[in-house]
Amino acid sequence: MSHDGVGLRAVMRSVAFLTAGALAVPLLAGCSSEDQAGKPLAKQDIAPAGRARIADGGTLRWAVDAVPETLNTFQADADAATSRVAQAVLPSMFRLDERGRPERNPDYLESAKVVDTEPKQVVLYKLNQQAVWSDGREIGAADFAAQWRALSGKDTAYWTARNAGYERIEKIERGANDLEVRVTFERPYADWRSLFSPLYPKDVMGTPDSFNDGARRKLKVTAGPFAVKKVDRGDDEVVLTRNPRWWGQPAKLSEIVLRAVPHDKRAAALAAGTLDLAEVDPESAEHLTLAQRAGGKGTRTPLQGPGERKTSEDEASADEERGSDEDGTSADQERSSEREAGSDEAAGSGTGSDSDSDSDSDSDSDSDGKAGSDEKQGKAAGGFERRRAALPGFEVRTSLEPAYTQLALNGAGGPLADERVRRAVARALDREALSAYADNSGALGGQDTDEAQALLADAGWVLGGPITKKKGEKAAGAEGEKSGKSEKSESSEEESAGGDDGTYIVGEDDKAPGEADRGGESGKHLAQDGKQYTSKSKPGGAPGAYAPLGTAAPAAVPAGPATLAKDGKPLTLRFVLPSGSGSRTLRTVADRISRMLKKVGIRTEISKVADESYFKDHIASGQYDLALYSWPASAFPATDARPIFAKPVPAADGSLNVEQNYTRVGTDQVDQLFDQAVGTLDEGEHRGLIRKADSRIWAAAGSIPLYQRPQLTAARKDLVNAGSFGFETPVYEDMGFLKKGSKAAPGPSRK
Repeated sequence: MSHDGVGLRAVMRSVAFLTAGALAVPLLAGCSSEDQAGKPLAKQDIAPAGRARIADGGTLRWAVDAVPETLNTFQADADAATSRVAQAVLPSMFRLDERGRPERNPDYLESAKVVDTEPKQVVLYKLNQQAVWSDGREIGAADFAAQWRALSGKDTAYWTARNAGYERIEKIERGANDLEVRVTFERPYADWRSLFSPLYPKDVMGTPDSFNDGARRKLKVTAGPFAVKKVDRGDDEVVLTRNPRWWGQPAKLSEIVLRAVPHDKRAAALAAGTLDLAEVDPESAEHLTLAQRAGGKGTRTPLQGPGERKTSEDEASADEERGSDEDGTSADQERSSEREAGSDEAAGSGTGSDSDSDSDSDSDSDSDGKAGSDEKQGKAAGGFERRRAALPGFEVRTSLEPAYTQLALNGAGGPLADERVRRAVARALDREALSAYADNSGALGGQDTDEAQALLADAGWVLGGPITKKKGEKAAGAEGEKSGKSEKSESSEEESAGGDDGTYIVGEDDKAPGEADRGGESGKHLAQDGKQYTSKSKPGGAPGAYAPLGTAAPAAVPAGPATLAKDGKPLTLRFVLPSGSGSRTLRTVADRISRMLKKVGIRTEISKVADESYFKDHIASGQYDLALYSWPASAFPATDARPIFAKPVPAADGSLNVEQNYTRVGTDQVDQLFDQAVGTLDEGEHRGLIRKADSRIWAAAGSIPLYQRPQLTAARKDLVNAGSFGFETPVYEDMGFLKKGSKAAPGPSRK
């Protein structure tokens, strides 16, 4: 799991996880061509080229976030770099195609299929007769059996992070010959193709000691187009070299160097010629595109995420609700300052960016100070121009990441414990304006302000109700009663005599919800008789018109901030966001969501927290009402999505076991549907059960998928078969640099 700009490792499997909030992406594995929810929104962009046009040799320097702590993908601290190494050096029985569907890997498998279903499911693997480990030993049943025993969960001496699927295996044995492996399952397992990818040698999986420690810093025995030459923590890099025993198409590159470079340093590293390939943020991608245009070559622009496009609503609300930092600097000013003052840092000058140092200078600054400021700005501009001049040799390759960003609604307590309030939040959002994708959200319904207000009123939240607010009391959400936290909250103005605590709360102004849309008719109340009006009421009523039975609707909206209230508390939700520079897109999206919620009377208190504490101290521990984060996609939703949406259950020590369901929203029905889906071998029935689970997840409104994140990769123009891969597994042996005079295919495409 991750949020934009912040890497989070300590979650679970590093190969392919699950999707965010609903199962639109995992359904790719079984969707028909007519199913819009199963089609990728963007093709991969890797500059495809035939092997005949690729030069033999060369070193690819590829940026990663960090040198991996372990090379064992089945350990808890495995990360994306661990997976990248494993893909290049280890066998995978199946790989993902451009639509995220598993397909047989012919380098290792002649065939793999279910040969028996009664009395037990049996899968027969027929291995490629040329497939050998780098020590010359044939890949065989002993390797499969060692991995099963290590990951079955029966021996707690193995420190495994996951065992999904392996615990269903009853036995593994040799088939008719050494090239056949028979896997017998104790219980049927629909996602059997997810197993043994990657496959480690028995030398790693054979004993707890070798599993726990033997593959953390090195992999002596491999079986891919590349082998691990060294893991150099001093130079922050992993070096992969050609595997001389590789039986497939020989690798075009001599070496791949995975170099740890922070995101904010990558543009400088590209300009300095120390990187050839790197995922970059939208701002760096824009600089690269400008440099490319300045060089007179190419007109492609980077794929923009939802945080980079201004809507008409953004423009109309720019002055009122842009969401300023504590120092009052607007988002646009911040971007401008960073582009100017931060450019020399990105160019490697060592000067930190400080947007306030110049803009906050007093008008009576002496001439020396002004000269120093001018000199600094001149150096910054010069650094940017030098960097841009060095970048025309690169281009930005764009696709969409195999991950979706969701709005998480914490249902553990506060207003969001009520499903009606969660559904109201969902109905208040215009997901199309937030770049949503094709999905199965019909169970929840589309954007409908009146329906959202009806749901809130049915839950007892009444417009203009009495508010009893004690000094220092905050939101009515999961964190409403907590105080003394260290995180920053957005502030719109100084504390006033009226008792404003300085926290920026969207929706706390003089307009009633939706007043701008309905011409100020929000004072009309249609439920003075006190009748019960549920969410099935016809739309069209005014805010506050659906007073629950026994709740007196106010005769008129009082002057001052219009508020939905219940039991003397305003409906305010605490929106927790990471504060790092790499999370600007998330904060922009959060600002838009807050404005949408304001229209139905829901206020949001935006709290910025440190990147390093965002997941552990807030998401995992449940200290939030609303949050934005992403889950990677999976081709195996019945297996991988199960812990994300599992109903929380009490643990033996009295705590709540949420597995990975950080929204704390789950149902027995969803759990049962997943269990049924993973246990059926009928593909049609399997897809149907997953779709039913998908609909139930939407209806529970614990999380709301918003958009697929853009994948922006800066690459040397002569580097081919590499870039933004989308859903498809990279083919490492085909990566390389073009021969002189050769050209790659133009524009986004797939192999």
